[in-house]
Amino acid sequence: MPTLKGLLFNQYAAEGLSALVEEMQSSYTAKKGRRFNNNNITYEISRPALKGNAIEFEISSKIPEDEIKTPKEMQTYFDQMKKILDKSKNKPASIERENIVWDSKKDTEKKRDYVKLLYRYPLDDLFDNKVVATRHEKVMSGETDPSVPDSASAFTKAGQVVLGVVRETMQQRGRDSLTELMEVNKKVKAALKG
Repeated sequence: MPTLKGLLFNQYAAEGLSALVEEMQSSYTAKKGRRFNNNNITYEISRPALKGNAIEFEISSKIPEDEIKTPKEMQTYFDQMKKILDKSKNKPASIERENIVWDSKKDTEKKRDYVKLLYRYPLDDLFDNKVVATRHEKVMSGETDPSVPDSASAFTKAGQVVLGVVRETMQQRGRDSLTELMEVNKKVKAALKG
């Protein structure tokens, strides 16, 4: 049974990740849904999910099949990605290669391979008490903070500050993870071409 805290945090995590999708789609080539393209690679950011006492979300990137032709090269590409991401400071909870067969018109089959990263953050790691206390003091002294939502779900101003910080934290962690994935793709692509 989800807690009120979990439900609220998931709602604001969703807002943070949706803001990240908009940011990436405006900075790079927008694609359908929650996807964008950069340097001939399509990226996708999932919606968050509340699992137990943690928020999970996935980021994936398509393996560039038009540049990497053989199944062996594709596996090498994935293995290199996994090797680098496994040593990451922001290490994903899981790194998988996913193969999707997509058929939009039921007469053609499109096969796509993805690197899929799962990130999991305990609810209490989505805000810092010191940051919340500092921002709460400023708000209570009359300073306006546009990142603090006016939420009827949070009964106190401190609770609203926490929700704003959760939204910002998810957007920043998503951005950091995505930036890292983009850099790793660039590095692996260059190494395999070189």
